Amino acid sequence: MRTSPGRPALRFGERALTYGQLADTAGALAARIGGAPRVALWATPTLETAVGTVAALLAGVPVVPLNPKTGERELAHILADSAPALVLAAAGDELPAALRAVERIDINTTATAPTGPPPVPAGPEPEPAAPAMIVYTSGTTGPPKGAVLPRRAIAASLDAVADAWEWTGDDVLVHGLPLFHVHGLIIGVLGPLRRGGALRHLGRFSVDGVARELADGGTMLFGVPTMYHRLAESLDGDPALVKALAGARLLVSGSAALPLPDHTRITTATGRRVVERYGMTETLMNTSVRVDDPRPRPGSVGVPLPGVELRLVDEAGAAVAAYEDGETIGEIQVRGTNLFSGYLNRPEATAAAFDGDWFRTGDMAVRDADGAVRIVGRKATDLIKSGGYKIGAGEIENALLDHPGVREAAVTGEPDPDLGERVVAWIVPADADPGARPSPEELEAHVARQLSPHKRPREVRFLDALPRNDMGKIMKRALSAPAAGS
Repeated sequence: MRTSPGRPALRFGERALTYGQLADTAGALAARIGGAPRVALWATPTLETAVGTVAALLAGVPVVPLNPKTGERELAHILADSAPALVLAAAGDELPAALRAVERIDINTTATAPTGPPPVPAGPEPEPAAPAMIVYTSGTTGPPKGAVLPRRAIAASLDAVADAWEWTGDDVLVHGLPLFHVHGLIIGVLGPLRRGGALRHLGRFSVDGVARELADGGTMLFGVPTMYHRLAESLDGDPALVKALAGARLLVSGSAALPLPDHTRITTATGRRVVERYGMTETLMNTSVRVDDPRPRPGSVGVPLPGVELRLVDEAGAAVAAYEDGETIGEIQVRGTNLFSGYLNRPEATAAAFDGDWFRTGDMAVRDADGAVRIVGRKATDLIKSGGYKIGAGEIENALLDHPGVREAAVTGEPDPDLGERVVAWIVPADADPGARPSPEELEAHVARQLSPHKRPREVRFLDALPRNDMGKIMKRALSAPAAGS
């Protein structure tokens, strides 16, 4: 935070801190928590969460961000696994019973640094390999695991995306993402502070909030596909939103693939393209479309960031050598300074996550001839082996979303006695009237015309909504037959 003390640093609604005020408040809290082995942070979308995070970094104390929506059983597991000595929270926050046994410190956003010596010696500057955060995975294949993120990984990722996005201290970032995960907290809060710029957090995403903040000096917008979809749907009747998005320097989407129709609607209306990037808890940021890339890149998550090595491997574990056809699917593996140190208390899981020094992401992708990456889905849920073909769910979803009768789409594979797996499409129709929705045969033919006949859905099931998590990702494991309304 090497910038003028009077410059704006953080704003959450009507509450704001300059860099000088942030240094004072975070410094005072750092003096109180210094020496703790680990602290938990009740990560609401508030100024307190940002101050608590900065204080922990200043104190050299690993911080465990807690999702306030976490269920009792999962929260109990995280607390038993991470064993925080303290929990930091905003004054007035009511914490669940599982946290009441942990000593609490309320985060004071108006405090000033103590004038005398701190109660705990500051000690030496933390090593780059020292843990900065322990961020818990979503736990889709078992209890959540705590990914230990060292200081060097956070610094490396923030500097790498700054290079790709030409991020400077003059930028004002706008977002309304949750603050318990990598995208919203590390990239979205620490990113602006590392550059000496400003963050304006919406508290809760809204189309009106985005339009207001971008029109009032915001230069960058971070969001997930659900947010950009809502923006795209609002463009036709909202000239102020069109103007605000057109005036932004950079629009960034992440956490899941942004459907091609939303790319097209936003670019057509505003002249601005949405840049996609690819990262995950264990690796922070891996790739991004560069802001200086003159080529349109809808559907691509770009090239590896500085300091990141990336390869695709086939089912036998051999590196894929040729990418010219853009059709060869492989699992993404990465290595570099952006990687986590391992899973807390899980040496076996850590070992299983690596192929030598390459991290196995579990994401499947193809690469263009220039090395740009196009993700086709998760190995566990999105790689469908049907009739001898390997099919990525993502390209079928994009084809379905190009149909005017489709609002949302997800594609899964299910066992089939003839094909091995059959392609199943889960559709939220654009029109709620059952008589107006497209027929399964129409959607199957639509995909077969755009892609290849073997990629067409063999079944189409209609839903009122797709199940999503807090970050807007579709929870495909919650999709199973039979479906109501199919």
